[in-house]
Amino acid sequence: MQTQVMIKTIENGEIDDRLLDIYVDATKLAYQKERYIKAIKIFETHYGAGEAEIFSAPGRSEVGGNHTDHQHGEVLAASINLDTLGVVRETDDNLIKIISDDYDEVVISLDDIEAKEKEKETTTALIKGVIAGFVEGGHKVGGFCAYITSDVLIGAGLSSSAAFETLIGTILSGLYNDMKVSAVEIAIIGQYAENVYFGKPCGLMDQMACSVGNLVHIDFKNPKNPEVEKLDFNMSEHGYSLCITDTKGSHADLTDEYAAVPQEMKAVANYFGKEVLRDVTYADVIKEIVALRKTLGDRSVLRAVHFLCENERVVKEVNALKWGDMNLFLENVKASGDSSFKYLQNVYSNNDVENQNISIALMMSDVLLKTEGVSRVHGGGFAGTIQAFVKNDFVATYKAQMDHIFGEGACKDLRIRKYGGMKVL
Repeated sequence: MQTQVMIKTIENGEIDDRLLDIYVDATKLAYQKERYIKAIKIFETHYGAGEAEIFSAPGRSEVGGNHTDHQHGEVLAASINLDTLGVVRETDDNLIKIISDDYDEVVISLDDIEAKEKEKETTTALIKGVIAGFVEGGHKVGGFCAYITSDVLIGAGLSSSAAFETLIGTILSGLYNDMKVSAVEIAIIGQYAENVYFGKPCGLMDQMACSVGNLVHIDFKNPKNPEVEKLDFNMSEHGYSLCITDTKGSHADLTDEYAAVPQEMKAVANYFGKEVLRDVTYADVIKEIVALRKTLGDRSVLRAVHFLCENERVVKEVNALKWGDMNLFLENVKASGDSSFKYLQNVYSNNDVENQNISIALMMSDVLLKTEGVSRVHGGGFAGTIQAFVKNDFVATYKAQMDHIFGEGACKDLRIRKYGGMKVL
C-alpha cells in the first residue's frame, strides 16, 4: 500500500476495528492512530513516499513461573498491548537500513552478517543475529528499509529487546517468506541473536511470549525443544486488566543478586546429583532439609522450595484459565507473589535493605486492592516493577494511587493482546 493511502486509510477510520482488535483498549485508539501516522510520515522523511508495509511485535509480561525457566521449569507469559512497530519497504540493494526512534540509522550488508566481538550489546548485533538465524534455518532474506518505533517500556521487565528481535524476524518472514516462518521458530532465532550475537545469555521465555501472542504456557523440560501451548483467553472479558507499576528502583549493582538465584538453586540440584531442580522433588528437599541447611545454607533451601512449588502453580494457573476460573487463577498469582517474597526473596536487595520500592508497592497494592485484585513481583525482581490483575472498574483508582506514590505515569494499565508478531498493513 502507498504510504499516503495508508495515512488516509487510518485518518478515515477504515482500520479502527483492526487496531481495536490488536490493541484491545478503545481508550487508546486515538493514540495508536496518531502513532501510526507519525511513524509513516517519519518513514517518508527518511526513505520517501511510496509502497510500504507495517509490522508489529508486542512486549510481554511474565504471569507465572518466577525464576523457573533457568531450572528447566514451566512458565506462563503473555503478550501485551505495548508494541514495537515497523514501517517497512522491501529493497533490492542487499542492504538493511533501520532508523529507530531517535537513534542514528543502522546499515547492514547481507554480505556481512558474521558475529563480531566489537558489535556485542548493540542493535546491529541483534539484527545480524536474526538474519543469520534465518539463513541457517534455510529461509530467504533480503534488503529492506524501515522506521521502527516502540512504546514497550525499557527496563520495566516487558522485554523491549525480545519485541525488537521478533519484529525483525516477522519482517523477514513477511517480505521474503510469505509469513510462513512459524512464531516458535522466530522466537528461537531471536534467542539465538541475543545469546550469540548480542552476548546476553537469556532464556527463551521473552522471545516466545512476544512472538506467539496471547497467553502462552511454555515447558522448558527440554530447553532445546520447549513445549509451547497458546491459551486463547480474554482477560478483559473476564473483568480484569493487567497493571504494571514501575517502582523506580535502581537496577545498578544487582548482577550478583540475579546470579545468586540460579546458582543457589543449582547447588541444591547438585546435592541430589542433578543438574537442575526440575529433576528434584519437593519430598526430596524436605527429607534432606537438615543436611541441606548445614551444607548449602537456608536461602538455597528456601529458593529450591519456591521453584518446586512455583512450577506446580504454573500448571494450576494454566488449568484455571482453561476452565475460565478467574478466582482460582488469581489465587495462584497471589500465592506466586507471596512465595517470591518469602522463599525466593527477590523483592529487595540484601545489600540495600533501606530501599524497598517493590515491597512498598506490594504492600500498598494489598491495602488498595483487597477484593479488587492481586499483585506480585514482576520479572527478575530486586528492583523495578510489580504486576497486578485489577478489576476493570477499579483500575483508575488503583492507577491514581500508585502514580501518587511512585510518580506520574508509573502505573500502566495494559491489556493482554492476542497477537504476537504480525503484519498490520
